[in-house]
Amino acid sequence: MARGKLRIYLGAAPGVGKTYAMLSEAHRRVERGTDCVVGFVEHHDRPRTEVMLHGLEQVPRRQLEYRGSRFGEMDVDAVLRRAPAVALVDELAHTNVPGSRNAKRWQDVEELLSAGIDVVSTVNIQHLESLGDVVESITGVRQRETVPDEVVRRADQIELVDMSPEALRRRMAHGNIYKPDKVDAALSNYFRPGNLTALRELALLWVADRVDEYLNAYRSEHRVSKIWGSRERIVVGLTGGPEGRTLIRRAARLAEKGAGGEVLAVYIARSDGLTSASPKELAVQRTLVEDLGGTFHHVVGDDIPAALLDFARGVNATQIVLGSSRRKAWQYVFGPGVGATVARESGPDLDVHIVTHEEVAKGRGLPVARGARLGRARIIWGWAVGLVGPAVLAVLLNSVALGLANDMLLFLTLTVAAALLGGLFPALASAAFGSLLLNYFYTPPLHRLTIADPKNIVAIAIFFGVGMSVASVVDLAARRTHQAARLRAESEILSFLAGNVLRGETSLEELLERVRETFAMESAALLERASDTEPWTCAGRAGFGRPLERPEDADVDMPVGDHMALALTGRVLPAEDRRVLAAFAAQAAVALDRRRLRQEADQARALAEGNRIRTALLAAVSHDLRTPLAGIKASVSSLRSDDVEWSEEDRAELLAAIEEGADRLDHLVGNLLDMSRLQTGTVTPLIREIDVDEVVPMALGGVPEGSVELDVPESLPMVEVDPGLLERSVANLVENAVKYSPRDRPVLVSASAIADRVEVRVVDRGPGVPDEAKDRIFEPFQRYGDAPRGAGVGLGLAVARGFAEAMGGTLDAEDTPGGGLTMVLSLRAAGSRPGALVAGRDIAEPERQAS
Repeated sequence: MARGKLRIYLGAAPGVGKTYAMLSEAHRRVERGTDCVVGFVEHHDRPRTEVMLHGLEQVPRRQLEYRGSRFGEMDVDAVLRRAPAVALVDELAHTNVPGSRNAKRWQDVEELLSAGIDVVSTVNIQHLESLGDVVESITGVRQRETVPDEVVRRADQIELVDMSPEALRRRMAHGNIYKPDKVDAALSNYFRPGNLTALRELALLWVADRVDEYLNAYRSEHRVSKIWGSRERIVVGLTGGPEGRTLIRRAARLAEKGAGGEVLAVYIARSDGLTSASPKELAVQRTLVEDLGGTFHHVVGDDIPAALLDFARGVNATQIVLGSSRRKAWQYVFGPGVGATVARESGPDLDVHIVTHEEVAKGRGLPVARGARLGRARIIWGWAVGLVGPAVLAVLLNSVALGLANDMLLFLTLTVAAALLGGLFPALASAAFGSLLLNYFYTPPLHRLTIADPKNIVAIAIFFGVGMSVASVVDLAARRTHQAARLRAESEILSFLAGNVLRGETSLEELLERVRETFAMESAALLERASDTEPWTCAGRAGFGRPLERPEDADVDMPVGDHMALALTGRVLPAEDRRVLAAFAAQAAVALDRRRLRQEADQARALAEGNRIRTALLAAVSHDLRTPLAGIKASVSSLRSDDVEWSEEDRAELLAAIEEGADRLDHLVGNLLDMSRLQTGTVTPLIREIDVDEVVPMALGGVPEGSVELDVPESLPMVEVDPGLLERSVANLVENAVKYSPRDRPVLVSASAIADRVEVRVVDRGPGVPDEAKDRIFEPFQRYGDAPRGAGVGLGLAVARGFAEAMGGTLDAEDTPGGGLTMVLSLRAAGSRPGALVAGRDIAEPERQAS
């Protein structure tokens, strides 16, 4: 049986209209005569979505009992027996109620597809498994219900349902997504404009990447080598020179002119070791291209034009941006240059832009870090001039009589040219060959290798000697020039490296990655051991390839002291590169020491904070605890005194003072103990599922009657908390709010559910707190404003936040509209962790609330 086809409506957030679009597609198919049924669609009490279900056949749901309640899930067996052509299955990432056929709904869909049934489904971008961390960093909410990316990628068709953040928030405000009592909390939390914009961008980019995958797969299957300009991809060829910044900015402007333009900067490094560019300049250009939204690539290749074109065709680029050559006019004798070669060989598929810049024709000026060796092309030219040149010159001189002296000068010129191009050995060969030709053709007797006149013997000997001397001097100068260039390259690399390390801008892993790229290796690792008998351990690693366990397993290893080594894999480095490698190894050891010193500093900072807390505790004991003790002692002494006859009213007042002082002492001691537990890390929450309306009212026992209004609906989902810690947190928040709120404006304690969280809000109408002080009020022993010392030791909010974080929640301060301060205690709803359910439904799933 042929496998069914899967169509997915993908949205950026709940409420964009995925379910509505799916039902509209179902009606279109039914009108065309397609056998289409509803396997499972949740309309969430939205009238427009519910109306779309009319006229469509719905397969009855399977009723399951869980924790005393009954819930409906898709009946996979019933759908398979019905065997429609198309089945609608909403919420692909949904977790089924325990007792269902499969744990996840996407597994139900896989069964339908295997049975040959086409499926139309929906999913939100935040439920893709690979994007969990990204979505959490954007929204602050961890999505516990996810679907593997591969399931969505295998879909035969993915359609993006898009809506602007402003339009989605308007739908929310009109009550088209959530019930009115949840709208305010949703708009101020998950559905903030920034969250929606980021999720929308994530969805658009993900779909665009899938389109690229489909296009590349099609090109591969049909063996399409021609570049298709469906999307502007601009490759920028960098040399490491200062003109690279101009090229990157120019490419970015070109990309902005086309929809979905992409910039890829690439530097081609030779495979003979150190790069020929300034690492500092390349680092600046890497940062620039990434800031402009592009990517930086490092490619190894000796034939720069070919490597650049291969890279461009590999990424399906449409344009290449290169800078005008920095070579001087006479240097074009040695070849047309990279730009001209790339333009000639690019073909009709690639547009090549040659951009002018300030460095045109000023010479390359870059250090060539290729050791003291001359290039292969120069050596070939040197041998050609040294051997072919004298023969050609001899043929020409046979037709023109210039005299022996002039003939020797011309042959000497060729020898010098061979030395300039190819070095010593081509020049020596040219001098020897030229001497033979002078003897044979121009020294009597002619056409014989003998010399009749002794003066000519001296002349030829002098010619050969001068030729050798000039060749030696020119070769030495050329080698010294290349050595100086290499040293310049090394100095630039080392100075940049040392500056980064000393300023603390480069971590150990980044430094190892720099080593790997500089020497064109596969991987780099820093190994260490405690003693000669201990095994090696890896302190840091960069690159790819096999993991190293010992320096002996590496292609190159550089010892650092007795018990540390820098190990590289990929190829064997020449001896001249080990000097720079040794410097890298030493800096890697410094980076490792700095990382460990930073860890020790963090530990010392924690100890110092503990000392500060202990000092503050002593201050609290010496003053804040003494005041209620003194009041209790005075009241007790008065009651026990035999000199005064106290009335019933006086006795009641003294007893009330004792009770008030004892309560205050109990509260202070409790906060001090709680803060001590938080600082020492000994708070171990006993997490269990409980209703918020069972705990919050218990936290209001110590506040004056009528000072607090409570608005906690019984329909809220259960939360996973430690009831004792939650009660203490809420009690401290309410006590703080009552302290600052006017007597005629009671404090409001409300609760609401949003996504996979339940928020408890404590709202006061007091003076409020400036933005710059909102974080500071949660620090221990902080009193805001002119609160007197008798008002407490300033631990209430610190303890409340500490307990909230210990339970996996958060506590933040916001401004109350109209004046005042609102404390927002965000708690994890029960069932929001993997594998957990609240009454068979995952509260963390916004898709259950909005499609």
